[in-house]
Amino acid sequence: MAARPPDPALAAPGAATPERILQRLDWKVIRRLDGVLQGDYRSLFYGYGLDFADLREYQPEDDIRYIDWNVTARMDAPYVRQYVEDREITAWFLLDLSPSMDFGTVAAARGQKRAMLVDFVGTLARLLTQRGNRVGAIFYGSQAVPRKTIPARGGRLQVLRLMNELLRQQPLQRAPLTDLTPLLQGALNALKKRSLVFILSDFISAPGWERALALLNRRHEALAVRLWDPSERELPDLGPLLLEDAETSEQLYVDTHDRKFRQRFAQAAAQREAELQHAFKRAGVDLFSFATNEDLVRALVRLAMERRQRRHA
Repeated sequence: MAARPPDPALAAPGAATPERILQRLDWKVIRRLDGVLQGDYRSLFYGYGLDFADLREYQPEDDIRYIDWNVTARMDAPYVRQYVEDREITAWFLLDLSPSMDFGTVAAARGQKRAMLVDFVGTLARLLTQRGNRVGAIFYGSQAVPRKTIPARGGRLQVLRLMNELLRQQPLQRAPLTDLTPLLQGALNALKKRSLVFILSDFISAPGWERALALLNRRHEALAVRLWDPSERELPDLGPLLLEDAETSEQLYVDTHDRKFRQRFAQAAAQREAELQHAFKRAGVDLFSFATNEDLVRALVRLAMERRQRRHA
């Protein structure tokens, strides 16, 4: 019996149209999420816009980001601003499309970090716009390719536009090293209204970006989504290999049969992980890590649970 041809809606993002990607996400991800979360997406999206309502004296459980320092100085006691919720969310995606995001070892193209970024953004944008919210995006740029901004709008057409622009972005030329600071600083300057901001990256970057991230988080509700591949933490035993740096094109010949080399690699990866965790803690931003071999529905459910726990901690 002849094999059934694959559904074009389930094709890989690089080979599919925005419409087919959205169809695949609707069927394979969003419907499953509806069943698991039962329509309660506030765990994912509690970054509602806030309108100023009143001032009152600070209490120990209050969020220090809402302290009004001018009033505090005049009253000689800490005061916080009180807000009322605006049910409409404006969400922004800050998207790292640097060379290292094209790396992946899981299931060919579907395991690339960039492919997972496309699915993640498409799913969240679809969920947000279905509930009457607006989404926009800022793409990472280099000196050769200027940073691109898609203004925040609502509706299904906006999601399709976002997906289309993502698919059109060609891999950036390799440079000495990605620097995420201009992306974060650009968002800090561009976003005027308090928004829910997702930063999607592998955070393989020149140092110093955490200061811009901390400033961004003071004005908005920021959530860092780190995409990573399992082989970036632990090398498999595959014998002699020629490794190439995705950012700089530098090459190194290694023997992965060498157990001590694999251990040193794992130790270096663990140290980098600890440094990243410390950087996000200093910036006061929640970090959500998402592996290329992880099911997207399970990842989003895990995200919802983590955010619910942190909110009620």
